Amino acid sequence: MSLGTVAAGGAGSGVSGDVDQWLSAVAGGDRAALRMVYDRLAMKLLGVAMRILGDRQDAEDVVQDVFVTLWQKAGEFQPARGGGEAWLVAIARNRAIDRLRARGRRQHAAVEAIDQHPDPDARTDAPAEAADAARSVAHALGHLDPRHAKVIRAAWLDGLSYAELAEREGVPVGTIKTWVFRGMRRMREGLDA
Repeated sequence: MSLGTVAAGGAGSGVSGDVDQWLSAVAGGDRAALRMVYDRLAMKLLGVAMRILGDRQDAEDVVQDVFVTLWQKAGEFQPARGGGEAWLVAIARNRAIDRLRARGRRQHAAVEAIDQHPDPDARTDAPAEAADAARSVAHALGHLDPRHAKVIRAAWLDGLSYAELAEREGVPVGTIKTWVFRGMRRMREGLDA
């Protein structure tokens, strides 16, 4: 199946139908279809992984792993068992949970080592600082245009892609990207002040 056929999709095709078709094309080695899936779902998968892991670097690693797995195993996708988007979200979720469990084992071993040699200068105010940071981010979001804040929350907390946000808001994808870029810049400026 060629990308042209996949991208055309037909007038009635929906988001999940497009992804299913692209996955079939990826199974045939179509790199352009892989890019289409990435553009459609990377932010959503990043959001899923971020919610589970709470660490952007780990979440980005999970998303990369999902797309490597997709490239290698797209032929295992079975549309009869569910949509492609749900399949990829499940892979991302499972990989994030695996990473969290592995992190827990490493942290448990590290905690045992630390317990044997306590640090007299250890900080006890880290949870308070995290709460302060969360309040600062919420405050910065509160000073944005409401539509921009809504889009940023949906992208980072709900894991929606730019395409999904554009469809939801009824604006072009470029507008969504601009809103996110400008909103994040204003938030950064507000947090740095």
